[in-house]
Amino acid sequence: MKTFTAFSLGLFLLFAGLGTGAAQDKSGMTAPPKVLVVQVEMVKPGKSGAPHLKTESAFVKAFQDAKWSTPYLAMDSLSGPSRSLFLSGYDYFAAWEKDNLAVQKNAALSAAIDRAAVADGELLSGYESSTLVYREDLSLRANGDISQMRYMEISRFKIRPGHEKEWETLAKMYIDGYQKIPNGHWATYESMYGMDNGGVYLVFTPMKSMAEIDSGFADSKTFSTAMGDDGMKKLADLAASCIEQSRTNLFQFNPKMSFPSERWIKVDPSFWKPRMAAPEKKTEAKPAQ
Repeated sequence: MKTFTAFSLGLFLLFAGLGTGAAQDKSGMTAPPKVLVVQVEMVKPGKSGAPHLKTESAFVKAFQDAKWSTPYLAMDSLSGPSRSLFLSGYDYFAAWEKDNLAVQKNAALSAAIDRAAVADGELLSGYESSTLVYREDLSLRANGDISQMRYMEISRFKIRPGHEKEWETLAKMYIDGYQKIPNGHWATYESMYGMDNGGVYLVFTPMKSMAEIDSGFADSKTFSTAMGDDGMKKLADLAASCIEQSRTNLFQFNPKMSFPSERWIKVDPSFWKPRMAAPEKKTEAKPAQ
C-alpha cells in the first residue's frame, strides 16, 4: 500500500525557478529545470542548526561577493537522518559545465569556496551529489513558483531492473487519474549520475505549508474513488511488480543557507533576505550613590 500511496501524495508540485534561463510568465511561474544537481551533506549529531548555518553562510557570502547569477536552494531534513540538501537547476548540461568553469576561473571565488569547505567539512559525517534529469512525460502541471514555497516532500522510488515500462505505465495512470483533480501537480526526475542512480526516480513536492499534506488525503480519496476497485488493484499490482523500494521524507527550506535569485527576494524579502537582529544597546552603569 505504501509504495503507491506515497506517489499519490506527491501532489502540489510547484518545483520550478531553479533554472537560470527557464521561461517565466508574468505570475512568476516557470518550468522545472531540465538538469537538477542535488548535493547532500550528512551533518554530525549536535552540529546542525547554528554551527552549520555559520559555515554555510561563508558559501553564501562568497557567491554574493562574486555577484553570481546561479541561485541554489538549501533545505534541512525534518525526517530521516540529519542532513541538508542543496539544489541547483540548469537548462542543459552544457550550462552546468559553463557554471563550473566560471567558478574555476574566478580565483577569489574559488579560494573563498575552498576556505568555506574546510570549515564546513568539520561538521559533516558524509557528503554525496547526484544529477537528475526532468521527466516531463511522468509529470503533471509542474510549472510553479518556488519562491513562495517553504517545505519540500521528496519521494524516492527504486525500480526493479527490467521493469521500467511497468513503472512508466504506473506513473501515467496517476497522471490520467489526477487530470480532473485541480490540486494534482508534480514533477518527476530520473537519477542519471551519482551513487544513487540506475532505476531511481524522485518526485519533488514543494509546499507553502504542511496543511497541504492534510488536504492531500482528501485528494487521494477522490482519486481512489474515481479509479474504482479494479483500477486501484491494477495500480497495486503494478507497484508490487516494478517498485523495489520507496521512501518519502520531508524537508524545510532554509533561506539563510540558500543563495536565492533576485526575483525570489523581490517576491518575499522577509523570508529570502531576513533582516539581521539589531545589536543590543549598551547601557552605562550608574555611579554608586
